[in-house]
Amino acid sequence: QVQMVESGGGLVQAGGSLRLSCAASGRTFSGYAMGWFRQAPGKEREFVAAISRSGGSTDYEASVTGRFSISRDNAKNTVYLQMNSLKPEDTAVYYCAASSRTVSRTVRDGRLYDYWGQGTQVTVSS
Repeated sequence: QVQMVESGGGLVQAGGSLRLSCAASGRTFSGYAMGWFRQAPGKEREFVAAISRSGGSTDYEASVTGRFSISRDNAKNTVYLQMNSLKPEDTAVYYCAASSRTVSRTVRDGRLYDYWGQGTQVTVSS
C-alpha cells in the first residue's frame, strides 16, 4: 500500500507558476513510476506528465510540454510538478498516482496506476 498526499495547489493568475508536490509513504517509493493527472469540471480525467522509477525518463501531454516539468526525489519520497506559464484551461484538480507496472518506462494510461492521491485544486484566473 502506498499513501500519497498532494500539496501546492491554489489560485494563480494566468502566466503565473505553481509547484505541486506529492509526498508518498508506505512501500518503497523508488519502486513506482509516478504520474500527474488532472480533471476539470465536467471533463474526464486526463494525463499530464509521468516519470520513470529512476527519474531518467519523462513524458508530457502535448498541451503542457515546455511549460510543465515533472521531477522526483527518491530520497524524499516525493514527486513534483513545476507548472509555469499557467493558462485558465489548466484549471483542474490535479492528482498524483503511482504505478508498479513498468520497470524503466513512463506510464500514460491511468488504468495502469495502482495508487492515487486525494487531489489538489489548481485555479488559474484570466
